[in-house]
Amino acid sequence: MKKFINITLVLLVSLFIFSCRNDDDAVPEDVHEHDEIGKVVLTLTNKADASDVQIVNVISGVADGHLHLHAGDTYSAVLDFQIKHDDHYHSSDEIEEEKDHHFITFGPANADIVVLRAANDIVRTDGQKLGLRTEWTVNSAQETGKMNIKLIHGPATVNQNYPSAANQLGQTTGGETDVDITVDAH
Repeated sequence: MKKFINITLVLLVSLFIFSCRNDDDAVPEDVHEHDEIGKVVLTLTNKADASDVQIVNVISGVADGHLHLHAGDTYSAVLDFQIKHDDHYHSSDEIEEEKDHHFITFGPANADIVVLRAANDIVRTDGQKLGLRTEWTVNSAQETGKMNIKLIHGPATVNQNYPSAANQLGQTTGGETDVDITVDAH
């Protein structure tokens, strides 16, 4: 009888220990955590006139101005994605650090703007340029001209040479849109 009680006691203690086990040993869920981009700064510098610098800040999707583009001119364009902390914004290195998980596409509307990814742009390990630094050649722009810029996170495929190697607006399949902004460009 004593042996039966000891076996029963061991089984109950074992049951108690295993039922109280927490899930600390469980495999953690793969969650991509990143700060949310709250501001995008677009800086254009006219390559023929370095004093012609235009800066548009887009905060929560609202631009604080528009771009004054001149037909025949080429501009160096730089994108700065910023994170909000407390009451100020600061540049995020996350896009460059996770370059293989991001890609930027451009979409001009009512404007003939040719986009080339700059020689000093960030290059992903697949050889595709990210799109943080580009050159915009303006062939024409109407009063209703706009430029749409999207930052895609986790695209399945990217193509910097869409629609062509001479106009690299970029294209992706899959992924999520982290940023989708439109700036007046005329």
